[in-house]
Amino acid sequence: MSGGGWRAAANTATAANAVLGLGAVAYALTGNPRFALLLIVGAIGFDGLDGLLSRRASGPPRALGRILDSVADALSFALAPAVLVAYHTYNLGSWHPYAIAALLVGVEVGALAIARLVYFTLRGFAHKNFVGASTPQNALALTVLILFLDVPGFLGTQPVVLLALTALLAPLMVLPIPYPKMRRGAPLRREMTLTSLALAAALIPQQWWPTAGSFWYLFSEVAAALAAAGLATYYLLGPRLVRLGERLPLEGAPHA
Repeated sequence: MSGGGWRAAANTATAANAVLGLGAVAYALTGNPRFALLLIVGAIGFDGLDGLLSRRASGPPRALGRILDSVADALSFALAPAVLVAYHTYNLGSWHPYAIAALLVGVEVGALAIARLVYFTLRGFAHKNFVGASTPQNALALTVLILFLDVPGFLGTQPVVLLALTALLAPLMVLPIPYPKMRRGAPLRREMTLTSLALAAALIPQQWWPTAGSFWYLFSEVAAALAAAGLATYYLLGPRLVRLGERLPLEGAPHA
């Protein structure tokens, strides 16, 4: 495939990311957060595919493609997660006392994600590693939190805990903490790929609303727990592995 063909394929993946993000917003607003979460995880897959295809294209990355990618990410990993946090028509009894707090945390998630995407589009793309957790990373973490603390609520519906953890995780997108990019040979790349697959496996049975205690409910719970372990590994070890890699001498380079 020619460089132009790879770039066109990458743009198609970007468009798919945006469509899934819009779909996630729509389903969240109509009271179906389980499908909205599945669409967000699907958008993360297309976002990764977009990066893979664009790196195969000849020539330097184009600014337009980078801007379009950030717009798609804004829909899937800023607007959609913000709506999921702020809007809870499916569980009014539990969430009504916290409606204002949920709205404020949703605005925080969306605003910080947009701020991170603006920085990445203008400057951050040139760094070898991410500066701050990526917006897809935050969306994955929020998905796990919702599964355990809201819908289906493996640990019960816990609005206060969910909002507190979400509010604490969101600033990691803009703090100057290094995280590895998911490129070939990057630290934790395989682990994060398995984490995303585990989260997709957790969400698929949830589309049929399995009964608590049933096989598929337990299957979903175990898969979500594996995804949570993978995310914790990335958040805790990612910065240390980046700093370790920066201190190691390059192969064949003289030692200082």
